[in-house]
Amino acid sequence: MTGLSRRAFTTAAMASLLVGCAGQATEQDANASNRRSRGREGADEGPSSGSSASTNSARALGRSAPVRLRIPAIGVDTPVIRLGLAQDGTVAVPPVTADDRAGWYRHSPTPGQVGPSVILGHVTVGSYGDGVFRRLAELRRGDRIAARREDGTSAEFVVGAVRTVAKADFPAEEVYGDVDRPELRLITCGGPREGTEYRDNVIVFATLSSTAP
Repeated sequence: MTGLSRRAFTTAAMASLLVGCAGQATEQDANASNRRSRGREGADEGPSSGSSASTNSARALGRSAPVRLRIPAIGVDTPVIRLGLAQDGTVAVPPVTADDRAGWYRHSPTPGQVGPSVILGHVTVGSYGDGVFRRLAELRRGDRIAARREDGTSAEFVVGAVRTVAKADFPAEEVYGDVDRPELRLITCGGPREGTEYRDNVIVFATLSSTAP
C-alpha cells in the first residue's frame, strides 16, 4: 500500500468497522495494531484461521480494483463498488438500494495484493429485503471466492474461517492487521436482530489460492 492508503487503512482499523445492515452504520472504538497478524485459533470451521487456509499460496498480483465478486457456494454474483471513509472516519458501507451490491474498501489492498483486502455487504437492505451477503454465514472452510479485477485478471480465494462475533468484540487486529500474503475479508451483520440492528458481525477469512488472466 502507498503511505496515504496505509494511513487511511489504519485510521479505519482504529475505528473498527461494524457494518450497519439495516441501513444504519454502527461503530466501535477499538485499538488495532499495524503489526503482522498470524493465523489464530477460534474459527467456526476448525482451528485454522484464514491465514492458514491454503498450503499452496498463489503469486501476489499488482494493484487493480475489484469489479465483480462470485461466491458459488451461496449464490453470490455481484458487481463491486468502491467505498471510502465516512465523515466520522469509519469505513463507509454500501448504499441501501434495491439492487444491493458488495463494496470494496478502496484504502485496503485490492484482491490479490499482499495484505487483507476488505469487502463489505449487507445482510438486509431495509424495506428491500435480503442483502447481497444474506447467506455469508453459510460459507464453510474450503469454499471458493472469485474476485474479478479491472485489469481483466481474477483472484480466487479459499475460505479458511467463518466467524460470528459480537459487535462489541469486533476483532480489529485480525481483520485489518498486516499479513505477508494476499488475503480477503468479507464482512456483514449477523446474529439476533434487535429493532433495525443486528447484534453480531459475520467475518469470512480467506487466502489467495490461484490467479487467472
